[in-house]
Amino acid sequence: MFRPEMDSRIYLLDEDDRTTAPDAPAVIGPSGERENIPPAVFRVIQHVLEAMRAGRAVKIVPLRTELPIDEAADAIGMGRDDLRKDVSHGAIPFRSSQYVDWVRLVDVIELDNRRYAEQQAALDELMGGDPADDDQQS
Repeated sequence: MFRPEMDSRIYLLDEDDRTTAPDAPAVIGPSGERENIPPAVFRVIQHVLEAMRAGRAVKIVPLRTELPIDEAADAIGMGRDDLRKDVSHGAIPFRSSQYVDWVRLVDVIELDNRRYAEQQAALDELMGGDPADDDQQS
């Protein structure tokens, strides 16, 4: 789902991912107060801790689930013109207001993941297959 070489990630919880249970992961405050968190949020916290332990800075930015095309492109590190072209070719749905075209962040992330998977498949084909397959045959 995420590129292993990327350090930046966007976490987006759907309705089912937002629920907690009594035996769910939790954060414990300094005075012992416990707050249950969804398992997906626990993975976010792990990612933040991993980065900070490695001496990296962490930026947490809440994003709307629907963004103007340029903001969506910036959010995932994609060229604005590239995303505009994909939207105009119907790669993802959008809605227009008087001055802005809006896209759902989840659609942009899925488009980016599809593009990455296609690029990887093309590279694998050019390289003659998956290198992991070569390791298994040895």
